[in-house]
Amino acid sequence: MSTVHDVTEGRDATAGVEAAVTALQRGELVVLPTDTVYGIAADAFSPAAVQSLLAAKGRGRDMPVPVLVGAWRTLDGLTEDVPEQARTLVERFWPGGLTLVVRAAPTLAWDLGETRGTVAVRMPLHPVALAVLERTGPLAVSSANRSGQAPPTDAAGAQEQLGASVAVYLEAGTSGEAVPSTIVDLTADRPRVLRAGAVSLEELREALPDLEGPR
Repeated sequence: MSTVHDVTEGRDATAGVEAAVTALQRGELVVLPTDTVYGIAADAFSPAAVQSLLAAKGRGRDMPVPVLVGAWRTLDGLTEDVPEQARTLVERFWPGGLTLVVRAAPTLAWDLGETRGTVAVRMPLHPVALAVLERTGPLAVSSANRSGQAPPTDAAGAQEQLGASVAVYLEAGTSGEAVPSTIVDLTADRPRVLRAGAVSLEELREALPDLEGPR
């Protein structure tokens, strides 16, 4: 049985955050608001939980799950060597709608899908998401929709698509236009935009002039 918690601005989100943290620690799935679209979250270090996330979305391992973090410094623990370009972008755009693809540390005990040794990481700009992440550490988070359907702009829309596969829904009201994060790949010789989104190419090039646009 799924539970829904109202964590809209101006309300006490403590009970909702607590319920979400407890569910995640049990290996269950949670839908939570972010500063872009709503996300479906799982314990990044539980392969079974991540597989449940992929199954809930109807998505294969060939589309690995990104990771949300609650602090800049967490990036240092997820990759063996943080590129200077990553630090430049983090200082400029985190927390916010920018996902960075970096080389994952080989010692990480997780299975996010067929990542080919990389990990996509973002720090969201949403108080509820950050409150959960502060308690849980890194979470595997993908947009809260079934594969092929539009990402929902509220938890009710996510529940229509994901139903009882999710244990806890955190409802923070509409996220507005469903714009995903921008994704920048920092694993090659030259940084490249893999997906256009919340942060524009022009803004990114102000920080990294040699950035390649999406192909």
